[in-house]
Amino acid sequence: MAPRYIGLAAAIVAAASVATLASAEEAERKGIAAPPGHVFKTIISGYEFRSKETRALQDDDLENPGFLAVERAAEAWKKVEGSEGKSCMSCHGEAETGMKGVGAAMPKWDDKLKKPVNLEQRINICRSEHMKAEPWKFKSRELTDMTAFVRYQSHGMKVSVKTDGPMSPWFERGKQIYYTRYGQLDLACESCHERNNGRFMRADFLSQGQTNGFPTYRLRDQRLVPLHERFEGCMFDVRAEPFKPLSDEFLALELYVAWRGIGLPVETPSVRN
Repeated sequence: MAPRYIGLAAAIVAAASVATLASAEEAERKGIAAPPGHVFKTIISGYEFRSKETRALQDDDLENPGFLAVERAAEAWKKVEGSEGKSCMSCHGEAETGMKGVGAAMPKWDDKLKKPVNLEQRINICRSEHMKAEPWKFKSRELTDMTAFVRYQSHGMKVSVKTDGPMSPWFERGKQIYYTRYGQLDLACESCHERNNGRFMRADFLSQGQTNGFPTYRLRDQRLVPLHERFEGCMFDVRAEPFKPLSDEFLALELYVAWRGIGLPVETPSVRN
């Protein structure tokens, strides 16, 4: 990791503390009651931290640009690929029924691999093992589209990731990463999304960093962005060397952050700045 400069980090966090949402705006922010022992009293989706215009864009299925990816993947779901002559539909049937609830519970434990897998990994396992087709590369349009499409089948359902049993050490590893300071700016995930959520930083409001809307359409990038790419971006922002997408480190972090949003509705495809 790059050297840390605590003074600079302290200055940035202090700057973030200067401006907060007006009390009237805070009163409008809706959330759900957190379960006992949670880090927050109220769990709030990133949706609530966005402008009215951005929220309206997400809420309108005809205007939400993320639905272009969902429509593309709906066609890919039926497309036969690989030497087995199968499509996703061949095994799972109609996505509306076969995939309902799947995206709300990821990452899940895989007995064969003896580790949790997330949705992107599960899609590629199906492609390589059952369809005998080439797995899609991370950040490819095909993989991000299909991830959004499968997760969309859980739209409105509560995030319900499991963290007990064999998932427990992965959960603890993700928690450790979340609270570890990285990079030249000497910041952790919790520096922004726990201690300073709701505060103004770099022309935007910091959210709780919930993941219930991923893959999310980022207006800045004009495309759907997968979760591990966003993790990468955060580490770049603090001038740290990021873990690799789909690495064990980011997988553990995904599990822990999903738990922090447990009970929130799946919003995929969400719209964010």
